Amino acid sequence: MPARRPGPSARLKLTLSYAGLLLLTGAVLLVVVWVFLLRYVPDNDRGLLGIAPNRYLLVRVFFPAAATAMGVLVVVGLVGGWVLAGRMLAPLSRIADAARLASRGSLSHRIRLEGPKDEFRDLADVVDVMLGQLESHVAEQRRFAANASHELRTPLAISKTLLDVARTDPTRDRSELVERLHAVNARAIDLTEALLLLSRGERGSFTREAVDLSLIAEEAAETLLPLAEQRGITLDVTGEPTRSAGSAELLLRMLTNLVQNAIVHNLPDGGTVTVRTEAKRYASVLRVENTGRVLPADLVPTLTEPFQRGTQRTRTDEHAGVGLGLAIVHSIVRAHDGHLELTPRAGGGLLVTVRLPETGRGRG
Repeated sequence: MPARRPGPSARLKLTLSYAGLLLLTGAVLLVVVWVFLLRYVPDNDRGLLGIAPNRYLLVRVFFPAAATAMGVLVVVGLVGGWVLAGRMLAPLSRIADAARLASRGSLSHRIRLEGPKDEFRDLADVVDVMLGQLESHVAEQRRFAANASHELRTPLAISKTLLDVARTDPTRDRSELVERLHAVNARAIDLTEALLLLSRGERGSFTREAVDLSLIAEEAAETLLPLAEQRGITLDVTGEPTRSAGSAELLLRMLTNLVQNAIVHNLPDGGTVTVRTEAKRYASVLRVENTGRVLPADLVPTLTEPFQRGTQRTRTDEHAGVGLGLAIVHSIVRAHDGHLELTPRAGGGLLVTVRLPETGRGRG
């Protein structure tokens, strides 16, 4: 930020304003006295009606006293204005101190301004809320960075170990090493692509167009139908045309993640996944419901955090996730100005509800 040249403080400006206002008020009163009183006093040696002093004597007596009063007003205006401005601006000083602490990385400080509701208290409350959100966001980003580093380091460490084994043991089966390296590399690529997709959703850098969620749901279900049949899962897609505005590619990824998550985290056999689309007033609603294990209520809100797989949700098969499925869904929904709700089913499994603005009500 470019350096600013020094200037008078807000307190000095307010003080001068108070003093100037008092001085102007006094001057107006003097003008009123002159216009409506003194100029009508006879200016002769007999005075008013022969018994009152004339204008010359009144002016000589009045104006010195008026000048003294004006001087007092200036002093009172400067001193009183300085004190009053200091008291009025004290909340701004506390807000500025909090902002300086935040700029140095300390986000735990809160202003907590006392007193009745006014403009300064509103500003202080808004800053407190902003600091709380920033602190939460920074903590979330730090956890994300730490988890991402850990997740990326794992396949790299495995690859290094496999290469070291291949180098030190020439008799080992090379085809097995190649297959394991291929699997580890594929997982690292999946993780990297998921991180890029998550970042894209957070930035909201996409072009909006009219989309039909029911068609996207059918496309996602058709893609994942072989996986559902392989696991003995019944996949059902129902609903009416449901239009919204957004990126067809990102919304397809969102639905694919939801349906795949519902299939993978289901009963071992005989489970169901239901996808429903519904057009409501001012909203396009998508619901993905699946059977499965009973999920603790306190676990569900954490499932949208990056790398959160939940209790007994880590997979060891070919569909092992990278812990970003619902985090990507949450990011895409938020980028489309929507709302994501996760509700554990009493009999086990999860109900995911996505509400998106109808066509024409999203951000431009």
